[in-house]
Amino acid sequence: MTPGTPVVETVALCRSLTGADGVTPILKGLNLRVEKGEMLAIMGPSGSGKSTLLNILGCLDRPSSGTYRLDGVDVGGLDDDALADLRNQKLGFVFQGFNLLPRTSALENVILPMLYDRAQRYADPEVRARAALEQVGLGHRMNHHPSQLSGGQQQRVAVARALVTEPSLLIADEPTGNLDSHMGQEIMALFSSLHAQGRTLIIVTHEPDIAAVCSRIIVLKDGQIVEDRPNSAVV
Repeated sequence: MTPGTPVVETVALCRSLTGADGVTPILKGLNLRVEKGEMLAIMGPSGSGKSTLLNILGCLDRPSSGTYRLDGVDVGGLDDDALADLRNQKLGFVFQGFNLLPRTSALENVILPMLYDRAQRYADPEVRARAALEQVGLGHRMNHHPSQLSGGQQQRVAVARALVTEPSLLIADEPTGNLDSHMGQEIMALFSSLHAQGRTLIIVTHEPDIAAVCSRIIVLKDGQIVEDRPNSAVV
């Protein structure tokens, strides 16, 4: 990535779905730029386009028209294999439901993304996975299975798994949705710590107290950005 290149840049981004009732526009010409080191909250009512936007930013879906550049790479010109490689190298995901493999240890769950790296960039995946678990405060639980961990600990494993490949962008979809308020605060404190270290994060949430931790907040409505504001309370 060259200096000054945004981590995320969309231009006139549109996504429509075709069904029995014809074409339904979901995203309507979104222009969005996320700089390195930002912690962005995406908010909006149900049906506003949050999930669709997140799927496109996460390279899990493609726009109907418009441009999406991830870390300077024009995603639209990539075939499925190149897109999968980009996703593996540039993105880390944290989901509401943790998405951990139940029959494997925390350590093995964190190693998993590195096993899919066709470029074989990681000389010692286990060492990296151990370091990632230490970073999220779970060094003492790395040999435990998900069923032996609390919800907050499972989400910490998911964060370690998202971080282990050193992605350009960490994407979190309602990351505290399955946690009680105390555990949710712990996870957001972890995200704030990552932001303070210069990492770039995008968090989809419907909770104002979660968005309040982010450095910038955008609000979607009917497939468009209707609000985009910095959060002066967060440096």
